Order: sequence, then C-alpha cells, then structure tokens
Amino acid sequence: AEYMGTNMAGKKKGKKKVAAAPLKVKKAAEPKKVSNPLFEKRPKNFGIGQDIQPKRDLSRFVRWPKYIRLQRQKAVLQQRLKVPPPINQFNQALDRQTASQLFRLMDKYRPETKQQKKQRLKERAEERAKGKGDAPTKRPPVVRAGTNTVTTLVEQKKAQIVLIAHDVDPLELVLHLPALCRKMNVPYCIVKDNARLGRVVHRKTCSTLALTNINPEDKTALNKLTEAVKTNFNERGDEIRRHWGGGIMGNKSQARVAKIEKARAKELAKKMG
Repeated sequence: AEYMGTNMAGKKKGKKKVAAAPLKVKKAAEPKKVSNPLFEKRPKNFGIGQDIQPKRDLSRFVRWPKYIRLQRQKAVLQQRLKVPPPINQFNQALDRQTASQLFRLMDKYRPETKQQKKQRLKERAEERAKGKGDAPTKRPPVVRAGTNTVTTLVEQKKAQIVLIAHDVDPLELVLHLPALCRKMNVPYCIVKDNARLGRVVHRKTCSTLALTNINPEDKTALNKLTEAVKTNFNERGDEIRRHWGGGIMGNKSQARVAKIEKARAKELAKKMG
C-alpha cells in the first residue's frame, strides 16, 4: 500500500500543463479575384493521346545531311588545328568600305554577256550586208577573270590590281598568287567572296579578277584603291608570314585549362604566403 501511494504521488507530480496556443493574427481578407466568364481556364493535358506538345527547338537533335556535317566539322577543325600563315592569310579579307568601292569600279568594266555579243555581231553582219566597210573595232577595257589568265598577267606585270576570293575550294588553286603578286610588285587583295566576284563576270563563282587597262577618268579612283590595298596586303608581307591561325580550343577545354591554372596559382600563392 505504501508503494502504491508513492507511485500515485509521482504520477500526480509528473503531469505538466501544456501552454495555451498564441492568439492567431487574423490576416486581412484578400479581395477575391473576379474571373471573367468569357475567358475560361482550359488547362492542357499532355498525356498520351491527349493535347499536342508545344513546338520545341530540336535542331541539336536533328540528323543533318552529310554535306552540312562535313562543312561544320571542317569549320571546327580549322579553329582547333594550327593553320600555317600562307593559308591563314585568306581569313583576313579587305574591309567592307574599300571592297564596295573596288566592286563599284569593277562593275564599270564588266565583260559583255553572250546576248550582247550576239547582238553586236548581228549588227556588224547587217552593216557588211549593206556594203559598208568592215572596220575592226578596238577592244574595250574589261575585267580579266580566271586563275590561269590572272597568273599570266601578273607574271607579265600587265595587271594593275588583282582580286582574290577568300573562299576558293580547293585553296591550292590560288595559294601561289599572293606571294607572286608581292614578288612582281602587283597590288593584290583578298575579298569576300567568290560569288561576288562571279557576279562581275556573269558567272556563278570566280576565283580571281584582274584589271589591266582602264579609262582615264577612273585613274584617280584606281590609284586611291591601289594605295589602300598595298598598305593592307603588299606591304604587310613579313607580318602575314609570321601570323599563324587556329589553335582555338572548345569551351570545355578552355574551362578545364582555366581550372588547372587557377589551382596552380592558388598552390603557388600558398607556398609564397
């Protein structure tokens, strides 16, 4: 009985009062959003056989045609690999303003089209049929096109200015021209692009153009352009010869190298400090 009494006393002592919950702070009643009955909520269900998925940009996952893959891989390779100076010089084209002036001058000396030649010969034949004398006409000054023609003109020092396209494929076709022009002291420039050169001579593409003779009224314009071209290309021969291209790593490789360098610098700072 004594033991029971002590036990009961212990139970009574052990009971604790739980603290009353604090009074709730009543939030200010938010104004109810009035929904317009004209605009109903229509949540989409993208489950199988339900709503059509939204259009996403899947270009990263596209199986591109082989020629596109090849040209992209080529572009990446040309960035990664070290590119020797004779090839790298074709990445530095003439500035847009000078190029537009040069093409404006070239357009004045466009060769005649097949239709124009046909018309000229027809008129000449008609005059001969009438009994008039067939006097030979002087050939007008025109742009000369094509690698073989331009190379011969440069070797004979007849070319006054030479234009080379930056994107000739294969590049070996025009690889000799810059060095030859420098040697023969003929002003040359590398311009964008072969399609633009082609338009001057009524073709799809053209690798090189050259001017041999021009009219007296255009001599001042040509002299100005020649000076600009010489300073940008002919006189920079030694600099071009030293300047390699490529060797640019991808983002991941650059990040990895930067991380290693950072860790190395931290270690060095610890040793010094």
